[in-house]
Amino acid sequence: MSDLEKSLEDETNQVISDFGAQWVKYTDNAGYYASSQLLQDIFGTLLSLNEIKGARTLDVGSGSGRIVNMLLDVGTAHVVAVEPSMAFSVLKENTRGREEQIQYINLRGDQLPDMKLDFAFSIGVLHHIPDPIPVVRRVYDCLKLGGKFLFWVYGKEGNELYLFFVLPLRKITQRLPDSILSILAHILNIGVSIYAFFCLFIPLPLHKYMRNVYIKLDWKTRFLAIFDQLNPAYSKYYTQDEAVALMKSGGFQNIKIERRQNYSWTVIGEKL
Repeated sequence: MSDLEKSLEDETNQVISDFGAQWVKYTDNAGYYASSQLLQDIFGTLLSLNEIKGARTLDVGSGSGRIVNMLLDVGTAHVVAVEPSMAFSVLKENTRGREEQIQYINLRGDQLPDMKLDFAFSIGVLHHIPDPIPVVRRVYDCLKLGGKFLFWVYGKEGNELYLFFVLPLRKITQRLPDSILSILAHILNIGVSIYAFFCLFIPLPLHKYMRNVYIKLDWKTRFLAIFDQLNPAYSKYYTQDEAVALMKSGGFQNIKIERRQNYSWTVIGEKL
């Protein structure tokens, strides 16, 4: 293993550890944060909820089970839930009673066993993987012909001012103990909530996200959204071209991309 490969492996393992600790501590998924309305907002016009009814699906990076439950709530027949971290136990607990519709896999996305599924999803995960290309390629292998993969990632466009302030801050916060970061996130939650209120009346930066997503979240979920931005060892904000290139790297065709709330990208590709 080269020094670069070892560095990527170490960083990947640290991200898995960070999120595992986060989801073990913050296990709740409720309200708009766990709703079919939010799922459709993420899908945008690229995929309707009706299209996945009765489908066999894959969720890469299931965390605490939020997306798994959302997929089952809208009528998917079966979900393969993949989570490599210590949060695997939380995933199983939060999806209790639905075990007959779920296959649980405690592996990384690039280690998936062979399967042939209708749809695959990775919502808010790939931008935390230092080298996501092997994951995208493995997802391609796990879809049947005509199967589709949809992922959602942070966008660079529309976030320039936000990143100007947050990226330097993250160099500090990602080194903080979770207990200290939690206090900071609660303090920031007050300021961000005030900012979101003003966004209802003034088109400030990120106003679409604030109006259409953040303001609909309960207080605890807003805190988690902030904690989630400041905690991981790795986060990438994709340009449009980079997001499309990532999907292409797996071999997908008929690629379509949509800007979500002016701050992120939803991308869908098909296995042909």
